[in-house]
Amino acid sequence: MPRRRSAPRVPRTFAGVRMSAGQWVACVVTAVSIIISLGGYGWYQGIVGNITTTQVDTDAWDRPVDVEGVINLLVLGSDVRSGENAAYGDAEGERPDVMLIASVNVDSGSATLVNLPRDLVVDLPACEAVEGYEGMAAQATQLNSAMNFGGVGCQWKAIEQISGVHLDHFVMMDFGGFKDMVDAVGGVEMCIPQPVDDPKAHLTLDAGLQTLDGEESLGFVRSRYGQGDGSDLSRIERQQEFMGALLRQVLSSEVMTSPAAITGFLSAVTDSITTDEGLTVDTMTDLAISMREVDLGAVQFLTVPNTPHPANPNRLALSEPAASELFGAISSGADLADGGEEDGPEEDDAVGDAPDPSTVTVDVRNNTGTTGLAGQVQLQLQAEGFQVPSTGNPELRFPDVTTVYYGPGDRAAAELLAGGLADAVTEEVPEGLPYTLELVIGPDWTGPGGDSSLTEELGAITAEEEAAQNAC
Repeated sequence: MPRRRSAPRVPRTFAGVRMSAGQWVACVVTAVSIIISLGGYGWYQGIVGNITTTQVDTDAWDRPVDVEGVINLLVLGSDVRSGENAAYGDAEGERPDVMLIASVNVDSGSATLVNLPRDLVVDLPACEAVEGYEGMAAQATQLNSAMNFGGVGCQWKAIEQISGVHLDHFVMMDFGGFKDMVDAVGGVEMCIPQPVDDPKAHLTLDAGLQTLDGEESLGFVRSRYGQGDGSDLSRIERQQEFMGALLRQVLSSEVMTSPAAITGFLSAVTDSITTDEGLTVDTMTDLAISMREVDLGAVQFLTVPNTPHPANPNRLALSEPAASELFGAISSGADLADGGEEDGPEEDDAVGDAPDPSTVTVDVRNNTGTTGLAGQVQLQLQAEGFQVPSTGNPELRFPDVTTVYYGPGDRAAAELLAGGLADAVTEEVPEGLPYTLELVIGPDWTGPGGDSSLTEELGAITAEEEAAQNAC
């Protein structure tokens, strides 16, 4: 058995890692953990018996060192096209549609969720044949291919050996369970800025604010070619937007005060997830208690640094050395939510180098009486290279002046964004409150200004784009 090490607390050094891509399964893990911790151990035992378990022989390969005080989960969204999932395509085999490492630092009360895009091409290790799988030789191919040849154990081995992160357990959910989960909480309200028609995802939506049911929600998080630029990274950004909306719905007073809604939600989850045999009820309870101590404002949503693959621009490669640095921090148990208490006050207060707009993800909220303004600003920011996955009305903050709200590590990004807007100010979100990098357009808004090409007139967008954005 590998020895265990205590998790260090080190400054976060990944300001260049784009804050995107917490996936819908991560939302489920977080929400379930919180609900379990509130609901009590005995009540949860009555539902957990629905979970399917599978044996994974982790002694079959050399493993990274475990870290005391840190729990790392491999979270998978199953893409198997059989049974209830057969309606979503006829691709042979089983390839996870979602892969991420959820690292919970029990000692610091923080969590980091690192998404691994399915289009990543990496050097996969060899896997022996097991029941139902033919095994595979070592090869360079897409990361999610490992499960197709060697099952969950092969996927687990591949991600451990590529990342160097010790994975304590895995959790996998299938498509059908996701639909039931959304329906159990009454659907999820989303703003759809433009009409969507994606036959491959079985999704047709009109533009506008609407509540998506389970079937529509599944299509939304799976849709790739009918929205955005058709890339996996673009889909990841939409999944992040949906994840936030779902988490707010699950933790809303309407759901949390309804025993029927909570039970239906957890029943849908447990009916459709598979875990390793080591993830027992006691272990899940311990994890739930740990998650209860996690400050939601200290949850980091990251995508492993990546770049277009040199041999195929439709695939991705790990961007080095940034990817190895991130994996190394997770592997050592570093607290990535810690701004670096050893840096001293002068370094903490430093803005740092201005990031490239393409590495900045910001939500836009409209706190004015002008319908569709958030959508118009979204288009302009996207033209500048910023990532803007979400628009709508404010939910938490209602400033009188246009304000860019930011959390730890995002000050430089906030200053960059505010510098391109007329009279915009920046404000750090107080510790302990939930945050994303968020631009809230205030009643003082007179149009874009500042030092960037956002000074272009609002009329520069097309009438079709404006009509679509005005839908919300």
